[in-house]
Amino acid sequence: MEKMTYKDSGVDIDAGNESVKLIKDAVRATYREEVLGDLGGFGGLFALKNYEEPILISGTDGVGTKLKIAFRLNKHDTIGQDAVAMCVNDILVQGAEPLFFLDYLAVGKLNPAQVAEIVGGVARACKASGCALIGGETAEMSGFYPNGEYDIAGFAVGVVEKKSLITSARVKLSDVLIGLPSSGLHSNGFSLVRKIIFERKNFTGNEFIPELGKTIGEELLTPTRLYPSICLPLIKKFGEKIHGMVHITGGGFYDNIPRALPENFGAEIDANSWTVPQIFKLIQSWGNVDWREMFRTFNCGVGMVLIVDENSVDELATYLDAAGETFYKIGRVVEGNGVKIINN
Repeated sequence: MEKMTYKDSGVDIDAGNESVKLIKDAVRATYREEVLGDLGGFGGLFALKNYEEPILISGTDGVGTKLKIAFRLNKHDTIGQDAVAMCVNDILVQGAEPLFFLDYLAVGKLNPAQVAEIVGGVARACKASGCALIGGETAEMSGFYPNGEYDIAGFAVGVVEKKSLITSARVKLSDVLIGLPSSGLHSNGFSLVRKIIFERKNFTGNEFIPELGKTIGEELLTPTRLYPSICLPLIKKFGEKIHGMVHITGGGFYDNIPRALPENFGAEIDANSWTVPQIFKLIQSWGNVDWREMFRTFNCGVGMVLIVDENSVDELATYLDAAGETFYKIGRVVEGNGVKIINN
């Protein structure tokens, strides 16, 4: 009887080791001074420093069916940022500074160069967010995923002083909602996007779209914006004047904003207070999507919302202007429940 090996079943241990060699420099470049040990251990070590009453905040997320665009176009260097951003932006809204990140990558057949592209994107996004990539797992699952396809999930841990924790308890009537622009679709609504783009429009992904100034594939793969670099200094400077924060992800405005509001408080949003980017207008038009559905599915150009004391809005606006950050005064906290969008 012929001898069999693990490689015969589709799992290549040597390819896994090669992948680690290709990513180790990028991973080490993310390390903060609190990181203990090195790549290759069974767990990532991180020493908390200089906190009085530290509250750890964790979050996990994936990239979703946006991955199908990466497979179609064979472009994998931006997907890692999506995985990081979806996690660090979530923990940021409670005031947490991202400390470290772990990724889980499952592939059908391990291609070291592809893994290096994906994890390279993770590492760059971690470095830009100030968090260390201290661990991860790459699983070769032969026969489970088609060759060339994969799934990626991320796990972020951050910290905030207990006294600085941002909760809905701070929110007051007449607080102002400040929107920070998104980089595009981010990583939400791609099941609908793919149906419109590839089924209704029959695009391949390589079509140049004049309104976008790029191909539709390039637009769809624009990575999710990382908000820690602009929001952490804001939180530090303005403290309790920031009453809440909202990451606009799946569920859009209607589902996410109420998560940051106390009971019997709602929000009124003026859709004319910012210019909706062209990609959202095209999707709406190509798919004949009702605008309420658009605001329930997508960020429509606003990826992060700050809920700010009305007496501090001018001061915050001056700071954002000086920092070169675009922002929009998109609405107010009102009595009632839920979100009302006017002028859309």
